[in-house]
Amino acid sequence: MRTLVLWCPDWPVIAVEIVEGVPAHRPVAVMHANRVLACSPAARTEGVRRGLRRREAQGRCPELVVVDHDAARDTRAFEPVVAAVEELAAGVEVVRPGVCALAVRGPARYFGGEEEVAELLVEHVAQVCDVEAQAGIADGVFAATLAARAGRLVPPAGTTAFLAGLDITALGRPTLVDLLRRLGLHTLGDFAALPAGDVLARFGFDAALAHQFAAGRDEQPLAPRQPPPDLDVTEAFDEPVDRVDAAAFAARALAERLYQRLAGHGLACTRLGIEAHTVAGEELYRTWRHDGLLSAAGIADRVRWQLDGWLTTAGRRSVPTAGLTRLRLLPEGVVEHAGLQLGLWGEAGEERDRAHRALTRVQGLLGPEAVVLAELRGGRSAADRVRLLPWGDERTAIGPEVPPWPGRLPAPAPATVLPEPLSVSVTTAEGVPVGVTGRLAVTGDPALVGIGNARPVQVWGWAGPWPVDERWWAPEESDRRVRFQMLLADGQALLLSLSAGRWVLEAVYD
Repeated sequence: MRTLVLWCPDWPVIAVEIVEGVPAHRPVAVMHANRVLACSPAARTEGVRRGLRRREAQGRCPELVVVDHDAARDTRAFEPVVAAVEELAAGVEVVRPGVCALAVRGPARYFGGEEEVAELLVEHVAQVCDVEAQAGIADGVFAATLAARAGRLVPPAGTTAFLAGLDITALGRPTLVDLLRRLGLHTLGDFAALPAGDVLARFGFDAALAHQFAAGRDEQPLAPRQPPPDLDVTEAFDEPVDRVDAAAFAARALAERLYQRLAGHGLACTRLGIEAHTVAGEELYRTWRHDGLLSAAGIADRVRWQLDGWLTTAGRRSVPTAGLTRLRLLPEGVVEHAGLQLGLWGEAGEERDRAHRALTRVQGLLGPEAVVLAELRGGRSAADRVRLLPWGDERTAIGPEVPPWPGRLPAPAPATVLPEPLSVSVTTAEGVPVGVTGRLAVTGDPALVGIGNARPVQVWGWAGPWPVDERWWAPEESDRRVRFQMLLADGQALLLSLSAGRWVLEAVYD
């Protein structure tokens, strides 16, 4: 395949200049594993070369600016270059940061020839990104990359001859190159002249692949990057909208457009972002989640509920002070539309969907914190083990509770945990308050428990104490208490705790 490769020389140095602002005209070296990976032209003038150790490079150029290699930085900086190439030619493959490739046949037929395409891309990248690049064309990515480094456009029948005269180091495999040199093979042509079967048997699969490259038989097809489709839809209002019915009418048409656009790409929405702008410059945004696939009606319902919450809920901070001028729907979560698995006995999830619609409507009116779900986690007390999450948020999987939480309550867990503990009184049969000594000895058998101002109830059985001494190293956050389980004569099973001489009711068992 005729391939065009665009190569940006010294790209790690250029990326440092783009991201970190270090001028590339200064002596700059990018280091990896304590060796020079790339250097600027000013550094090469001072004798710095690739592969030198840091100390030797700094000895040749005392003014050398040393920067550690960062592959993520190189990739981020190269993205605008790839986007600029995609403005003129589709199907770009990123070989590595600083090198990209594309099939040249289509662009050459459109722009009038391979040479015209190469000149156009180099000029366009220079104008848009202010980056110097070189283009090369040959048969296959390997040969085209070497042609780009040499600044050559190899004719269609000349790839094998072009590769034959290059040094064996062009393979980029130091171990194999060292072995081939010791065998007397110094050019790619010498290596390509060997029988392919003997190369595979003697040197292995990677050497056989390099042998194909050296012979100009690079048959690996390009894997072009596909730019993500623009899926969001927007509606601008000529007159500001401050009524729910007018906004809902526009939202239904917008939801239908979004659904059709997703269906055209074989996708379905599972998480929907709703964005609105007002005359006063306010920007409102909300994300809606769904565990199934949102239909056009489902998208329209959620948009209508959200607009109802924004436009009619009084006293909320999210209510805009002026009418809406623009509405935008963004599919934040999309999946391939493979259909929904039905249940074994009728339609799946009808009652669940009705409940979900009701809960999402409540959240749209009152906010995401209005509907919460409980999630268990590690802890020593019942209150510590329960976390409330807004409905629709991702829940973490319940796994082994690490750390082991010494002093935690034994099973079973209480059924009802009070938001605020209630004050209680625990006394012996003679009316003496029950306490616990420093050695965890109970001063008397609990016989009567009084909750608040209610009449005391007789204790039928009790267990404890279980001591807890948490965060003793932080006096402001320390918690030292003992807990008891008590069964009362009226059938109640309680979880009580004693701290600083005060009894409280923490939870109730079924």
